[in-house]
Amino acid sequence: MATWTWRFEKSDGAETEPAVEPEEFTTQGDAESWLGEYWKPLLAGGAEQVRLFEDATEIYGPMSLKAAEEA
Repeated sequence: MATWTWRFEKSDGAETEPAVEPEEFTTQGDAESWLGEYWKPLLAGGAEQVRLFEDATEIYGPMSLKAAEEA
């Protein structure tokens, strides 16, 4: 079974520790729903962008968390 995970980054692509510890997700939808709930504290904690992975494969990213704030 695939595991979906987020990578949290600064705007320059450097990995950073998230302010909210994510779980490992079993579906893409669960991972995206979690991000939808926690993007504000993640952004406040220093993560500026994220990448979504299915196991070791990058599905998409980088996706700015600041864009959500400005929307």
